[in-house]
Amino acid sequence: MLEPSNNNELPVIPAKRYFTIGEVSDLCAVKPHVLRYWEQEFTELSPVKRRGNRRYYQRNDVLLIRQIRSLLYEQGYTIGGAKAHLVSDNAKGDSSRSKQLIHQMIVELEDVLELLK
Repeated sequence: MLEPSNNNELPVIPAKRYFTIGEVSDLCAVKPHVLRYWEQEFTELSPVKRRGNRRYYQRNDVLLIRQIRSLLYEQGYTIGGAKAHLVSDNAKGDSSRSKQLIHQMIVELEDVLELLK
């Protein structure tokens, strides 16, 4: 498992619509039970639940989990502090998630360009 300070070394998010809790766990270097706990604490995090109560996360959920992980593990926020930070970021229109999404798209487009060459 990655050290908390290695958020930049997390794997690239694949071009998929839905991710299982196991895939998200690997993509975000967070154990599944932690993800389930964060769902209870952070109302912004709400994966789609299907048959058998299985969770399916979307790309924006994965980005949010990475942001929560960064706030808690790297920046030293408490759960309450991270909640407040996310609420204030949403109110301000924080562009960090947008920047992360744009960076991810650029990486994926570069991969597609390599495949086309």
